[in-house]
Amino acid sequence: MVFSSLSFVYLFLPVCLLGFFLIPTLKAKNYFLLAMSLFFYAWGEPKWILVLLLSTVVEYFGAILVDQWRGTTKSKVALGVSIAVSLSALFVFKYIDFFTFNIGRLFHADWKLLELTLPIGISFYTFQTITYIVDVYRDKAPVQKNFGYLLLYVSMFPQLIAGPIVKYNDIQAQITDRKLTGRGVGEGVLRFLVGLFKKAVLANVAGEVAAGFLDGNLSTLTTAGAWIGILSYTFQIYFDFSAYSDMAIGLGRMFGFHYKENFNYPYIANSITDFWRRWHISLTTFFREYLYIPLGGNRKHQVFNLLLVWLLTGFWHGASWNFLAWGLYYFVLILCEKLFLGKALEKVPAFVGHVYALLFVVLGWGLFYYDDMSRLRQFFAVLFGFGEAGAAASTDLSVLLNHLVFFLFCIAASLPLAKVIREKYVAFGRTGTERARAADIGLVVFAVVLLFIDTAAMVGSTYNPFLYFRF
Repeated sequence: MVFSSLSFVYLFLPVCLLGFFLIPTLKAKNYFLLAMSLFFYAWGEPKWILVLLLSTVVEYFGAILVDQWRGTTKSKVALGVSIAVSLSALFVFKYIDFFTFNIGRLFHADWKLLELTLPIGISFYTFQTITYIVDVYRDKAPVQKNFGYLLLYVSMFPQLIAGPIVKYNDIQAQITDRKLTGRGVGEGVLRFLVGLFKKAVLANVAGEVAAGFLDGNLSTLTTAGAWIGILSYTFQIYFDFSAYSDMAIGLGRMFGFHYKENFNYPYIANSITDFWRRWHISLTTFFREYLYIPLGGNRKHQVFNLLLVWLLTGFWHGASWNFLAWGLYYFVLILCEKLFLGKALEKVPAFVGHVYALLFVVLGWGLFYYDDMSRLRQFFAVLFGFGEAGAAASTDLSVLLNHLVFFLFCIAASLPLAKVIREKYVAFGRTGTERARAADIGLVVFAVVLLFIDTAAMVGSTYNPFLYFRF
C-alpha cells in the first residue's frame, strides 16, 4: 500500500484516524497505532515483517546491554554486535547478489544468486534502529524498556517505507507525551494533501514524460529529447521524494508527532554542498552524525572520511555500479568545493552558483537513472550531442510545447514561493478575529479543492511508480 492510492486515502487512513481518536488514553492510542502500522507494512508481503521485528528485537536487547554495561568494553561489544546484526540483514537482502555476481565475474565463476525480494523500507528502518542504540550508547536518549514503544518508533507507518529517517532522540519523548489538537490534525491533513498533489499530479506527470524519452531505444533519442527527459526526471525525483516526506510529516502531525523537515528547496542551491544541506536532510544528517564525525570529520583523514561517506551514500540508494559512480561523483564535487571551488563561488554572482549547482545536479540524475552501464554511457553520449538521431526532432518540440505550462508550474513549485504565500496568509489570519475565521475557512476550502484534484489524478492515471522499492 502506498500513500498515493485510493485504498490508503479513502479506507486505511480514515479507519486509522477514527480508531485513534475514539480510543481514550495515549497509551492505548499508541498500541492501536502500532497495530495499524504493522498491518500497513504487512499489506504487501506479510513475511517481511519478520525482518523488521528481528531488527527491532536485536537493537532492543542490545540497547539494554549497552545501558547495563555502560562505561565498559562489554558495552562497546554489545553496540558493535547489535549494529552488525542489523546491517547484515540489510546486506543479505540488498547487496549480497551484487557482490556474488561481481566477484564471480572476477574469478570467472558462475555462482548462483539468491534473488531475494527486497523488503520495502529496510534501508530506512535499519538506519533508525541504529540511531536508537547509538543514541543510548552516547547517553543522548534513555533506554526504552517497553518493546512495544520501540517497535512503534521503528514501524510507524507515516515514515516507515519512504522516510524521513527519524532519529530516536528526536522522537522518544513524543511517544509518551504529546499533545493532540484539532488544529494539529488540520495542519497535518493539509500538509498531507499538498504532498499528495506533488506526487499524484507533479511527480507522476513528470515521470511519464521522462519515461517516454529515457526508457526507449536510445539510438533513436535526440539530444533535445535527452535533455527534456532528464529535466523531467529532475522534477519527478524531487517532487516524488519530497512528496513522501510531506505526506509523512503531515501524517505524523495528525497523530501528534513532529518530524523534522527533509527537503528545503534544494533546486535553489548555489553550490553542491548547499544542495546536500537541502536534499534528503535526514540521510545526510545520519551519515554526518553517525559516520563522518565519529571517523574524525574535518579534523583528521577528511578526504578518506568524505570518500567513504559518499560511496556509502551512493550504495545506500541501490546495489549497482551507477549508484557507486553517483556517490563518487558527489565526493569529487564536494571535495573540489572544500579545496578551492567553494571560495571561487563566493566571489561570483549568486546566479552563476545556482546555474553551476543545478547543471551538475541534473547530470547527476543521469547517473542515478540508469543502472545499466551500457545504456548510461549511450545516454550521456546522446546528451552531449554524439547520438545518431541528431540534435532535435519535431516530436521533441511537440512534447515540450504540450507540457510548457506544466513545466513552468514545476519550476514555480521548486521555488520557495509557496512558503512566502503561506507566511503571508498566516500573518493575515493573525490580524483579527474576523480575519482569523476567514483564514480558517479559506484553508478548509483549499483542502477540499486539493482533495478533489488529488483524487481525480489518482483515478485518472495508471502511472504511479513507487521509486523506493530498491531502498
